[in-house]
Amino acid sequence: MTPPVPPKHADTQQLRSIIAGVSDGVILIDPDQRIVWANQPALDMHGVPDLAGLGGTATGYRDRFELRYRNRHRLPEGEYPLERVMAGEAFDEVVVEVGLAGEADARWTHRIRSLVLTDEAGLPDLLVLILRDETERYDAEERFERSFNANPAPALILRLSDLRHIRVNRGFLEMTGYREDQVVGRSAYDVDVLEGAARRELAVERLREGRTIPQMEARLQLPDGREKCVVLAGQPIDIGSTACMLFTFADIDARQHAEAALRHSEERFALAFRALPVPAVLASAGDFRILLANEAFCHNTNRMEADVVGRSAKELPLWAEPEAAQVLMDKFRREGRLAGEDADLQVRDGGALACLISALVLVRSGALAATSRMLGCPPSSTATAEIRQARAPPSRTCRSASSPARRPSR
Repeated sequence: MTPPVPPKHADTQQLRSIIAGVSDGVILIDPDQRIVWANQPALDMHGVPDLAGLGGTATGYRDRFELRYRNRHRLPEGEYPLERVMAGEAFDEVVVEVGLAGEADARWTHRIRSLVLTDEAGLPDLLVLILRDETERYDAEERFERSFNANPAPALILRLSDLRHIRVNRGFLEMTGYREDQVVGRSAYDVDVLEGAARRELAVERLREGRTIPQMEARLQLPDGREKCVVLAGQPIDIGSTACMLFTFADIDARQHAEAALRHSEERFALAFRALPVPAVLASAGDFRILLANEAFCHNTNRMEADVVGRSAKELPLWAEPEAAQVLMDKFRREGRLAGEDADLQVRDGGALACLISALVLVRSGALAATSRMLGCPPSSTATAEIRQARAPPSRTCRSASSPARRPSR
């Protein structure tokens, strides 16, 4: 009669059958410190074709493979996971980089945990190493880290589980003046980038839900007490298995200062423009829509400013003789300026105001309202009045030399 299979052998065979098809690598070590079995994923994670490629024992394994921690420090003798489990130690989540002995660079990154199976007497019966290949994940994280740190756009990363900042790049530190230790490890309440957000309630709600925070303007509190105007946005990301929020920032301080300076400049221009002693308008390039009209223009054309601004030359109407004015406008578009050209402005009561028209381009821009022309209608001097009188038909009369010539209604 065939003797029965020893229970220990039977249990080992069942264990092998169970783990043969799992995706994690599994290495079985006998208490006598021999590597007795490994599944295919474990062999692939070491780049060897068979069990012998693992070295057979802890010493043989150490001779063939060099292990480092993530900080690139080599594991000393006795600290290899294989040696630790042989010493009866059960451990969880040890991450090491694995390379061939003698090579400078690691080839794989393994996350390893151990099991010590005991017999009925409580003595080690079988030692197990369970390996997970994290090479792609850690390579991706390294690429992200390099990109994150090299990116000149200010950014920081907040861990959602405890709302603590775990990464900050140089761009953010340079923009704000913070030191890294003033941000990393600190909570969102200590360094609150959403404190001055234009839509703070929405941003906080999205942060709690781990959802995208849309772009919005915000004022960051700087360590020296000043504020900085930024546009911020938040994007949920995973750092390893940790849910995080990536905040990115665009510094708009310079833009806001420029906009404020532009507003002040425009205000000063408008004041000076309205104070001009001669009739003048500021108009857009396309349909000659009036953007600004000074008091002299409104007085001489008998119009209120509210009746003029926002209306085109055709809608007013601006010209008493549109055909002749069109010739001038065509010349202006060709040459970019007019100087002392004869034209008649339409007065509100139906009359015509004879003027010498000068025009120039103030600003060139893609925006219609920014591409403008200015028309100056100078009061007639004595010489101008005489010229007007000489050119005018006998039925027309000119007013005094102190004001623009006004033609009667026809």
